[in-house]
Amino acid sequence: MYLISTREMLKNAQRGRYAIPAFNVHNLETIQVVVETAANMASPVILAGTPSTFTYAGLEYIVSICTQAASLNKLPLALHLDHHEELTDICHKVKAGVRSVMIDASHLPFAENIDTVANVVQFCHRYDVSVEAELGRLGGQEDELIVDSKESFYTDPSAAKKYVAQTGIDSLAVAIGSAHGLYHDEPHLDFKRLAEIQRQVDIPLVLHGASGISEEMIRQSISLGICKVNVATDLKIAFADAVKQYLSEHPDANDPRKYITPGKQAMQQVVENKILMCNSAGKI
Repeated sequence: MYLISTREMLKNAQRGRYAIPAFNVHNLETIQVVVETAANMASPVILAGTPSTFTYAGLEYIVSICTQAASLNKLPLALHLDHHEELTDICHKVKAGVRSVMIDASHLPFAENIDTVANVVQFCHRYDVSVEAELGRLGGQEDELIVDSKESFYTDPSAAKKYVAQTGIDSLAVAIGSAHGLYHDEPHLDFKRLAEIQRQVDIPLVLHGASGISEEMIRQSISLGICKVNVATDLKIAFADAVKQYLSEHPDANDPRKYITPGKQAMQQVVENKILMCNSAGKI
């Protein structure tokens, strides 16, 4: 097994009316948890890394670990560039073996967004690499960047149709009320807007900022065309809380193998729950 693009994975989800969970990973342990849990549940899965994750762990390390994880677990995996903005950076990582890219030009004016994304698509499709892009903008924290809620804006359905046609992207991340990071108020998703976007475009749709959104709302989103659900914060909180609890109960602990294990176990439960929520179990 090897690293693959998300193109056929998401098309299968679109046809089957389920979603692929995309889990943000950071190191060996988080990759192990996601891949081994997905293999046990026979679920397709996407491993997502932000630019700071690749800087922290190292491109070659991440590609090698994910490739080996795919082989050991006999599971085709998509290693995905999450919220990348620089074409040169994307090109470098694609040439290193990454086969799925999210180019985030959502902060640019509409025409510039299209031009930037189209250039990425032109390069990536030469390598059979799938491309996701975002129209509209989510609030909250994206990697190291904090986006104020005043700077966020929803995806316009009619603009989405033009955007997809002119960029040639394989999947579209939509802004319908979700946000990155923790929610300070009860989230509300604009399902009417999502339904209209689904009518306007025929490619798989992506929901960012799914941590903290109820299972009921996620399932309704999937019924309206969401084929990829991004999960990051829920994983980090579960992992961190379990490690902190272990260290609190064992103040003399100094063996990472001992205090990281509870974190992995807590994260595994979250991964299982998200796979069941997305109805992707048994879809391999």
